[in-house]
Amino acid sequence: MLWYALHRLLALIPVLVAVAVVVFCLVHLAPGDPVLVMLGNNALPQDVQAMRELLGLNRPLIEQFWQWFSHILRGDLGYSLFMRQSVISLFAQHLKPTLALALLAQSIAMLLGILGGIAAAYRHGRFTDRLIMGISTLGLSIPGFLLGLFLIFFFAVHLRWFPVIGYKSDSLSLWQNLYYLCLPALALAFRIAALLARMTRAVMLDVLHENYIKTARAKGAPERRVMLRHAFKNGWIPVLNICGESFGSLVTGAIVIESVFGIPGVGLLIVDSIERRDFTVIQGSVLLITSSYVLINLLVDLSFGFIDPRISHA
Repeated sequence: MLWYALHRLLALIPVLVAVAVVVFCLVHLAPGDPVLVMLGNNALPQDVQAMRELLGLNRPLIEQFWQWFSHILRGDLGYSLFMRQSVISLFAQHLKPTLALALLAQSIAMLLGILGGIAAAYRHGRFTDRLIMGISTLGLSIPGFLLGLFLIFFFAVHLRWFPVIGYKSDSLSLWQNLYYLCLPALALAFRIAALLARMTRAVMLDVLHENYIKTARAKGAPERRVMLRHAFKNGWIPVLNICGESFGSLVTGAIVIESVFGIPGVGLLIVDSIERRDFTVIQGSVLLITSSYVLINLLVDLSFGFIDPRISHA
């Protein structure tokens, strides 16, 4: 287990290097000039040139990349070109709403998806099964931002049950914050819940044909106990894998949802940075998100050995 974890951590290094190269190239090859955004289109040429030299944007791309990457190796992601704050501090300031949104969305997705998959497997071939699978197909088809707009129109504008946009983490209590995050979390969780429902149903139907399930039923065990204690307990490793991968994707998927609902999270930070051509913030934020995604999946893989001792990492 220790050697497996060490091997996975070492494998993380080339992945992050590749991500750093791709993000750096994409950001610098994208149209738009951060100097003109800062100084305006009417800036004098000598002022533009002086600002380029100050920011180091007049150097070759290879030299700029090496300077940025060497700072990363020392734990320094640089400073924002516009807000004059470190990328790490900006990321930390916007991380709380994103984490709250991702955790709430993950909880909703697991609750709806796993229970829906178990119910569909229990009522296999009946109306409940067809209804849940139909809803899950819809969940996999509809984009999150479109579902978010529908939720805003129906629950916020028409029924006035929830606020349209906004998030005030510093001035509201926990339950009030959850109230603000309900609609965006539901929009973000719907697709993950649909995927979990289909995976749970498939795993449950596969496990229900095992001999120990037939033995438990022959002994007169209640069907609820058979479904939860025997079937789901021995077949939820694939479901846990989907949960781990989905949590990483929730953070990245929150970029669009946060823009739709006006939540000041990491997604909105990246969108604003793209509009301002704030290279260092874009590069640092994407690198931190990628690192978090890979580490979450590593923790999920390592947890398999503790959950099921039959699984060993060679």
